[in-house]
This record gives sequence, structure tokens and C-alpha cells, in this order.
Amino acid sequence: MLMLAGMLLFAAVTAHADEYDDAIAVFKGSDRSASFFDKSYGYAVFPTIGKAGLVVGGAHGTGRVYEKGKYVGDTSLTQVSIGFQAGGQAFSEIIFFENKAAFDIFTAGNFEMAATAQATAITAQATASAGSTGTSATASANKDEAATAGGYYKGMAVFTVAKGGLMYEASIAGQKFSYKPAK
Repeated sequence: MLMLAGMLLFAAVTAHADEYDDAIAVFKGSDRSASFFDKSYGYAVFPTIGKAGLVVGGAHGTGRVYEKGKYVGDTSLTQVSIGFQAGGQAFSEIIFFENKAAFDIFTAGNFEMAATAQATAITAQATASAGSTGTSATASANKDEAATAGGYYKGMAVFTVAKGGLMYEASIAGQKFSYKPAK
């Protein structure tokens, strides 16, 4: 279990430029998230977030932030959760900012997303959407439709794609983000 958690977290920390382009292509290829690229002010993309837990869990990933399609900075996601959970998984996540106000809130420094925020799981099969506390969907990262239509909540819309692993979970968590402008 600890070895799996270590491997997932290592994978999340070592994202390369190609992984960002690949993750963006997956989200652009989905009927549910593609239109958000045209109508959002910006977005943050995380190619790989590693997540593992056994009662107490954690997740971590690094990402990039784009304003009007242009790379403007780096971000990281950290999550700690408590509750019934066992396993590990890796997934990609994208957060769209509806307008400049939502973008400015995210990029102001440290931002936290409440456990009540919803993420739409983009999957190969129809499965239910899950909260930002972690998606338990298991599907390959492909361009198929999302399980439910995503929408903005407090100026942000979140989509995830499961990349691998299996996580059983009924936990409470939120996600915390940091931001550093590009040099």
C-alpha cells in the first residue's frame, strides 16, 4: 500500500510539458468539457494527480495555469482526507474559470476548494459524477463523453479523468491550491 502511494505521488510530481499538452487534448476531445475552452476566461490543468489512502488519505499534483489560452503560471494541489477509504489512483483534473474574477481568486495565492464542490468525471462508460474529494471512477483517459454535464459553481467548473487505480472511498476532504506566476 505504501509503495503504491509513493509511486502515485512520484508520478504526480514529475509532469512534463508533453503531459500538459496530452491532458489538455483529452479535455478538449470530450463533448462535455470541450466548449469550456472557448467560453472560459482561463483554466488550470493537472496532468496527473496521485491519490492514496487507508482511513487517512492524501493526494498531490502539479499543474499549469492558463489565461485566455496563454500559460501564465504554475500551481500545485494538495488534499488530505479522513474517512472510509482504501486504495490508490491517478487522475487528471482541469478547473475552468468562468471570468476574470474567478481567475483572480484562484491566482491570488492559496485557494481552497470546499469538499462540497462537484467535479464531472469524464469516463469511457456512464458513471456518476463525484465531488472534488476524489473521483472513484475507473476508466482510461480517452475522449468519450462525461457522465453528466458540467457547469460553473462559484465561477469554476471542474472535470476529472481517471487514469488508473482503484479507490474505495467515503471521506471528507477539500483541495488546497498554491499558485506561482511564470518567470
